[in-house]
Formats: sequence, structure tokens, C-alpha cells
Amino acid sequence: MILTMLKGKIHRATVTQAELDYVGSITIDINLLNASGIREYEQVQIVDINNGARFTTYTIAGKPGSGVICLNGAAARNVQVNDKIIIMCYAQIDEHDIESHKPLVVFVDEKNKISHIRNYEKHGLLVDQNNGN
Repeated sequence: MILTMLKGKIHRATVTQAELDYVGSITIDINLLNASGIREYEQVQIVDINNGARFTTYTIAGKPGSGVICLNGAAARNVQVNDKIIIMCYAQIDEHDIESHKPLVVFVDEKNKISHIRNYEKHGLLVDQNNGN
């Protein structure tokens, strides 16, 4: 059986721009994409913590180190600049590989700079990616 599981997540990023007159997507600092394992043009689900909106779009890589989180096109209507959002990406995983699967969770500060990277191993328990704490 194939299951849809969380692959990577950018947690509580701050929206820096909302550009209605654009084709669509979300532009994300490429450093955040790389850290979370999310690829350019990959489908993501966005959750706006401020207003509860949930929607799906795809990623475009933004300038490295810029901290850009820009919702483009119709997606821009779902957010306001300075809203906090969660960006989630899922993968299809064989049930036999579930036990070894550990999604990357990237936490960011107010300027969308990486504060730490963790992965979930048990319900409600966050463990650092590199040192197991």
C-alpha cells in the first residue's frame, strides 16, 4: 500500500509579499526550500495561521538568503503581508518504508531565517535532525 506522508515543512514563515498580478505559485527563499527538502515547482499545501485559509499551489525558488515568502496570483488573495503560514509538502511512501521516514521540519525566525531543523519521530515529539535532541 502507498500512503501520502508529510515530506517537508516550513513552520510559521512570515509572508513578505502578496502579488495578485502574477501567474500563480509561492516564491520561497531557495535556502528554505533546500533545508526542507521541498523542490522548485513541487506542489505544496499552505495553511495561514492568521485566517485559517488552506490552499494548494506550487513553489518557485526565490533569491538565496532573501527570506522571501511571496504568494502569487490567486493565492495572494488568501493571505496578508506579515501573516504566519505553514508550508507543507507530501510524498507517496510505501507502507514498508513508513517507520524509517522522517520528514524535515524547518523552523524560521521573524525574518524567515532558519532557526533550527528537526524531524518528527514520535507523536508530539520533535527531534533535531543532526544530533537526536
